[in-house]
Amino acid sequence: MRKNDITGISPWDPVLALVLLTRLPLPRLPETLFARQAAAVWAFPLAGLAVGALACAAGWLAQAAGLSAWIVAGLMLVVSVMVTGAMHEDGLADTADGLWGGFTAERRLEIMKDSHIGTYGVLALILSQLLRLAALAALVASGALWSLLAAAIWSRALMPVVMTALPNARGAGLSQSVGRPGLWAVLLGLALAGTLVFLVAGTAGLGPAFLAVVPVLGLGGLAKAKIGGQTGDILGASQQVAEIMFLLALSAQIS
Repeated sequence: MRKNDITGISPWDPVLALVLLTRLPLPRLPETLFARQAAAVWAFPLAGLAVGALACAAGWLAQAAGLSAWIVAGLMLVVSVMVTGAMHEDGLADTADGLWGGFTAERRLEIMKDSHIGTYGVLALILSQLLRLAALAALVASGALWSLLAAAIWSRALMPVVMTALPNARGAGLSQSVGRPGLWAVLLGLALAGTLVFLVAGTAGLGPAFLAVVPVLGLGGLAKAKIGGQTGDILGASQQVAEIMFLLALSAQIS
């Protein structure tokens, strides 16, 4: 059976989401389960929950030790990057290099596949991490250490939206191997993420969640225009821009 023909919920879906989106030590899964990857995207917010919970736990310990808000925020980001293996940051860098570094769709895709990082990628990483750090430090100082948890959950719920809305531009790679999710899985993931964000942040998370959609839509439109669709790098970049916008909007609201 093809991945796109598989529907419904499986208890293995959260584990598949963790395998796809984190570098946590997990038991080896039977190969047959990977046919469910497209159907399992509803559980992406749960992977965000795991990443955010570990980062917030590290932040709580650092705060209890009396460290400054900037150091607490920095340690939270370090844990987040370690848990995910920096895969989303890598996607952001490759996206910046590819979309701005080539003149044809073929050349842009070639640049994005190259393991070397260029000027656009370096600048994207530096500026994005500075924005995340500054916003999170302001939130930690305001007593909203939990904000990264909400941002991690919601930003990963938006990745399947891009996967469904846009065709795969390359016909290969991680995004292609996962497959194109059905609408039900995307909507279920959004509903799950929205519920979790409300439980974590209350009504304070509603505005930031709405605003986080804006840069994802912009990135999706840019990817469609420049390379004809999405790739794994585009998906990683969408998670990054959504998380950053969520944190910035929440910091403006709370600080």
